[in-house]
Amino acid sequence: MTAADWRGHPVRGTFVHAPEAGAIEVLDDAILLIGSDGGIEIVARAGETEHAALAARSDLIALAPDRIVIPGFVDLHVHAPQYPQLGAALDVPLEVWLGKYTFPLEASYADLDLARERYEVLVADLLANGTTTALYFATVHRAATEALAEICLRQGQRALVGKVVMDDPDACPDYYRDASAAEAVSETRAFIAHVRAMPGNDRVLPVITPRFIPSCTDEALAGLGQLAAECDCHVQTHCSESDWAHGYAIDRFGKTDTAALDGFGLLRRKTILAHSVFLTDADMATVKARGAGVAHCALSNMYFANAVFPLRRALERGLHVGLGTDISGGPGGSMLEACRATAQASRMLEDGVNPDLPAAERGVPHSRIDMLTAFHLATAGGGVALDLPVGLFRPGYQCDAVVIDPGVAQGTVRLFAAKATESLEKILYTASRPNLAAVYVSGAQVA
Repeated sequence: MTAADWRGHPVRGTFVHAPEAGAIEVLDDAILLIGSDGGIEIVARAGETEHAALAARSDLIALAPDRIVIPGFVDLHVHAPQYPQLGAALDVPLEVWLGKYTFPLEASYADLDLARERYEVLVADLLANGTTTALYFATVHRAATEALAEICLRQGQRALVGKVVMDDPDACPDYYRDASAAEAVSETRAFIAHVRAMPGNDRVLPVITPRFIPSCTDEALAGLGQLAAECDCHVQTHCSESDWAHGYAIDRFGKTDTAALDGFGLLRRKTILAHSVFLTDADMATVKARGAGVAHCALSNMYFANAVFPLRRALERGLHVGLGTDISGGPGGSMLEACRATAQASRMLEDGVNPDLPAAERGVPHSRIDMLTAFHLATAGGGVALDLPVGLFRPGYQCDAVVIDPGVAQGTVRLFAAKATESLEKILYTASRPNLAAVYVSGAQVA
């Protein structure tokens, strides 16, 4: 059986997670005791004394033998208001895409009823895709951003939500920007207070969100840096995403996005830098020293970044990295797609893409990562980057989980007699929404 609420119960089944990049751990016929708060209290393996005691309990929830349970996915980069244009207008450069399509769409979220309607659909769809934790950019509108936070809480998603700051009148359209740096900071402060005061809120966090350096004045960036130090909030922004964005900071400040953000106090342990494709060696050292994280968005990078993020180099240098879909810069809202794109992009970086060059000159050696590493980044890696206890089946972690049914008739997984490692890889490469039988956040079924 698959009960709708695992809280307070022992749950028996096969659990698979990836504590480290490139390796998985299979907990075959294990029993997890889930606390009343949705946290994992005990992980008992077959043959252990605790396993026998838990197996004898009358409230045991036993999953079907063919089910495989994986941690819920952590999406480190979602533009919530952009969901209506998912899969559209991807044929122009980033700066054109923003001005012609994206800013007009986001501006429409001044209509609170429209915002609520669209955010309800987005959150429900992401939960159904197995995304149990999402890091959201909203819009400049505080009321609509508060609505997104409330919807996430009501639907049961673990979420980090930010009111976007973009106040520079020379860079932002008059119809869509903060009126001033002071107002941008004060509205962000008010939003933080609102989220923290939401009744029953145990899983939605506020995020300080300067959109990116090209949209913000120095005054706004400095004010947000001071606010981050004051309130100890998460911070999210874009960093060195494309040739244009990377060059903008260098032209304006004479230094990279990373160095500029650090100078404004915005590079912290709870900072997530989206994209970061053009990080220099010095940038990587700074990101590591601050304990910040990178949201690697392999699919959207193919459309807007002008290059492939050197993921393996970042991991070897000890950076915290997770994955993001980047709705709607990426044309997919599934973290399974994000895993696939991550592995594929790394192969393209290693092998190169220009057939006119000799093989030895075509790519960047030792750049590939495997699907098991992508899976780690999409689960435990995202949890580490956010400094949250999610992504693993261990005591002290929240029970965020996706139950995979590999045999459902409408699904796309065909396992035959594959071994455990092969089974997970086949699931990651071939599963679709029908294969996601149930999704849990803190032990409660949400999809």
